[in-house]
Amino acid sequence: MLSKSQIKLINSLSQKKYRNKNRLFVAEGIKVIKELLNSSYELEMLFAEVDLFFVPKDKFTLVTPQELKKITKLSTAQTALALFKIPETEEKPLQDLVVALDGVRDPGNLGTIIRLCDWFGVKQLLCSNDTVDCYNEKVVQATMGSLTRVHIAYADLYETLKNTELPILGTFMDGENVYKTQLPSSGILILGNEANGISSSIESLASQKISIPQFDENQSTESLNVATATAILLSEWRRG
Repeated sequence: MLSKSQIKLINSLSQKKYRNKNRLFVAEGIKVIKELLNSSYELEMLFAEVDLFFVPKDKFTLVTPQELKKITKLSTAQTALALFKIPETEEKPLQDLVVALDGVRDPGNLGTIIRLCDWFGVKQLLCSNDTVDCYNEKVVQATMGSLTRVHIAYADLYETLKNTELPILGTFMDGENVYKTQLPSSGILILGNEANGISSSIESLASQKISIPQFDENQSTESLNVATATAILLSEWRRG
């Protein structure tokens, strides 16, 4: 049975400041929870309508569908919700192919980009400090477990990138056609904010500007969704 204090804690974790304070985040759904349980993430507590998980009894609470509705943030409640501990971020040198995000704010976009990194074998995702939190419950849900296989770090993007020896490729509307560009074997691929693109300070660090050409003769579409652009660029990078 859920206690009032548990309900209060779980609901508070929808805000970043309380996730940081308690060092906890929420995951919903059997698939996502099992992926996290099979990773290095540490379980704090699991709430489910049925016991389908092999976890210590003191970390499991059987709940009713009505109780689950009190703590879910999804429009359609899953049959399980879990709290996991937020790990300390381990510093790693930038190497191979790195995706860097400059001010991406939409949780769905970030979650999809994490899945794309996982799919295309990108082990490192570097995010600016104003990029949406990867432990936002909507991001966690959208990753479908890929959160466990991609190293995600938040940092001052300018300070981190200005000293790297890797080539830095930025995505711009006036950049070189990516289909006619020789891409390096390793490098940093930067994608910008959904509305404003890459900031001017980060643009100054780009050693190469690339773009995805538009084939519609009317050219009525202003730009691609940032997650869609990421999929196209990573596919082309790996193809090359």
